[in-house]
Amino acid sequence: MKKGNFLFLVILSFIFIATSAFAISGGKDISFGQPLKFNSQKFYSPLPALIGKAPFPIVSAQAALAIDLDSGITLYEKDPDKTLLPASTTKIVTALVALDTYPDDAVLVVANPKVEGQKMGLIKGEKIKVGDLLYGLLVYSANDAAEVLAQNYPGGRDAFIEGMNAKVRQLHLEHTTFKNPTGLDGNGHLTTAKDLIRVASVAMENPEFAQIVGTKDILVKSQDGKIAHRLTNINELLGKVEGVLGVKTGWTENARENLVTYIVRGNKRVMIALLGSQDRFGETKELIDWIFSNYTWEPVKYPV
Repeated sequence: MKKGNFLFLVILSFIFIATSAFAISGGKDISFGQPLKFNSQKFYSPLPALIGKAPFPIVSAQAALAIDLDSGITLYEKDPDKTLLPASTTKIVTALVALDTYPDDAVLVVANPKVEGQKMGLIKGEKIKVGDLLYGLLVYSANDAAEVLAQNYPGGRDAFIEGMNAKVRQLHLEHTTFKNPTGLDGNGHLTTAKDLIRVASVAMENPEFAQIVGTKDILVKSQDGKIAHRLTNINELLGKVEGVLGVKTGWTENARENLVTYIVRGNKRVMIALLGSQDRFGETKELIDWIFSNYTWEPVKYPV
């Protein structure tokens, strides 16, 4: 093949890949990584290519999406734009608003810890650091931690929820609306697998968020040290499946099982979101195994 023809094919491939990533984002500037990074060895960053012959997994989840973060290429999808109940995956945005608002060592007072669902056991009048509340929020998925973060927000709980939806707009999450900071089912409290992939990829760029969601167990205490809260991560894949570093679980009776998962193996970074699953951990592991068995990441050589 002539050098000119080969160069034309490379450029054409670049346009195709960039167009695919753009289509994944719905035409918005919400790329999941930096596609086709050029290095001094005249290679672009590895791109995923499907080489395996195994059939695509069939999952019970109502929506599913797996993305190669560095290229933005879709590795697997099932109704990624379908609006569904997020349950406690909501807490990804709850955490981002809290991280934007409070210093990590700020101390908040527990005013009204009564809330439905999962709780870390906060006591009325307890004083506790924001950093410790974030562990309760993201490791143990504590609804009482979410409410304390929202109730202490400047302007109160309603203003906090407005802040969550402002974050949604900032990140171009076109199909997401939040009505509470916990993820309890509510009228119009909705998201999509694609939106969750986007917000989780942004959240994992925050070192504190990434450290918290990657924590298996931790003991946090009130400011005076008299009240202790033992927190164990609900994510069953963490520490058991190679490369899983987070991110967030979610469950309500109506939402069924939700899970957003971040996987790093070598120089490969993948994010998976499942909504409305009957087996979030089993199906996510199945997708991880299928992806890393049936895709290869090969550098694209630049013609010299």
